[in-house]
Amino acid sequence: MSRESEADLPGEAPGEAVLPGTLSESLRAELITFRRDLHMHPELGNQEFRTTAALKARLEQAGLRPRVLSTGTGLMCDIGGRDGNRPFFALRADIDALPIPDTKTGVPYRSTVPDRAHACGHDVHTAAVLGAGLVLADLDRQGLLPQPVRLIFQPAEEVLPGGALDAIESGVLEGVSKIIAVHCDPKVEAGVIGLRPGPITSACDRLEVTLDGPGGHTARPHLTTDMVNAAAKVVTEVPALLARRVDTRSGLAVTWGRIEAGHACNVIPQHAELSGTVRCLDLAGWRAAPDLVHAAIDEIATLYRAKSQINYIRGVPPVVNDPVVTELLRDAQTARRGSYAIEDTEQSLGGEDFSWYLEHVPGAMARLGVRTPGDTTRRDLHRGDFDADEHAITVGVELFTAAALLDGRA
Repeated sequence: MSRESEADLPGEAPGEAVLPGTLSESLRAELITFRRDLHMHPELGNQEFRTTAALKARLEQAGLRPRVLSTGTGLMCDIGGRDGNRPFFALRADIDALPIPDTKTGVPYRSTVPDRAHACGHDVHTAAVLGAGLVLADLDRQGLLPQPVRLIFQPAEEVLPGGALDAIESGVLEGVSKIIAVHCDPKVEAGVIGLRPGPITSACDRLEVTLDGPGGHTARPHLTTDMVNAAAKVVTEVPALLARRVDTRSGLAVTWGRIEAGHACNVIPQHAELSGTVRCLDLAGWRAAPDLVHAAIDEIATLYRAKSQINYIRGVPPVVNDPVVTELLRDAQTARRGSYAIEDTEQSLGGEDFSWYLEHVPGAMARLGVRTPGDTTRRDLHRGDFDADEHAITVGVELFTAAALLDGRA
């Protein structure tokens, strides 16, 4: 999404410090074109071959030497650091799309792939990190880059437990001292970022439950396991039971997305299936969740004479922003756009595999505003009509470059 002028956007006045590494008009236009190309050709997790090839070609064109990850998609690229004396400052983008149709109308860059869409803004994240890399590479050639920087283009963020684990296994964090990222936020205006020290996202796991019983006639439910009733009780009573077995400040929540049982109105089925998610606000609650959820489901199922089988699939822990790196992002945005281009943000219940990097090195994620000022249309993440104000790419690039420069001078 673009507009004729960006003059009225928040954060357009000079910040409190002057730094190199701003975006030229030609590169700004190129990155918008690059983002639109990705948007038109979305690829699912671990299938991002075209995206990887496009990134590799552009980085090589800039004289850099990107390396494709061992998984076959995604890549990393180092800028500077030829003497090997300083650790890398890492910028991370996720590159995969979602398996949903693109329902936007009136834009020339709508997805050309059926049932595939960049509905979480990963194309914006990718364009921002690419742009930052190109700007920082130019500064490095001028001798103006104070520390080496590593670009990480990570596949499969949307695939639990997240492509970050494979990227880490591929060595993307070797020699890295800090890592930063952004995530599109359609509630925040373009030109503004949201910051929060500590937890900024939640843990997210997946839950699959099967219930079994002998089945029977609906005229005689007292002689068998009333499977539909048992499944309904698990759906409603497990969340209520958990609410009394964990500190409410942990925000542990089981939400069901699917329930299936039976084929005929007068037959009590032998089998039911349920699936949903488990979300949690803090690490302590997340670590305790599997045992607590298992016990609650077993208790309710047993009470209604159903045999339960539980497949608890670990997802991602919460993203816990390092306070020092969060302040670095605050300083970087202030230097570029002024302190009024920053707002405090809340912890979301969404999951993000950026959290896995923070198990190894300090880092922080910022919310990147993508809503056009004055636009009242609700374009939430993971919806087919999601779109982003493309000015956010410029904001992301200049946030990344300022953070790398300020940290390198510290």
